[in-house]
Amino acid sequence: MNVLDLVENMSQDMYLRLKHCAETGRWPEGTQVDQAQRDSALQIVMAYQAKHLNSDEMLSIGADGRIVEKTKRELKAQFSDKNNIARFSDL
Repeated sequence: MNVLDLVENMSQDMYLRLKHCAETGRWPEGTQVDQAQRDSALQIVMAYQAKHLNSDEMLSIGADGRIVEKTKRELKAQFSDKNNIARFSDL
């Protein structure tokens, strides 16, 4: 089974477990993983995010496997919120 087949059939729960592993170097239960396992988890997490999640981050991996970058204008439009509690523009 290749990575794409794995990602296609992977549950969200497994994605969250692998994401935790890639971020912390441990399984959610606390068992430590070696660097090879962590690297594999990171690759699978990135593939899952590209395939299943619509990311609003500035830099992400698109469904086609390419890096998606957003311009400053796109980010400002995305995060502009007229209902802000406070705005510090005089700093």
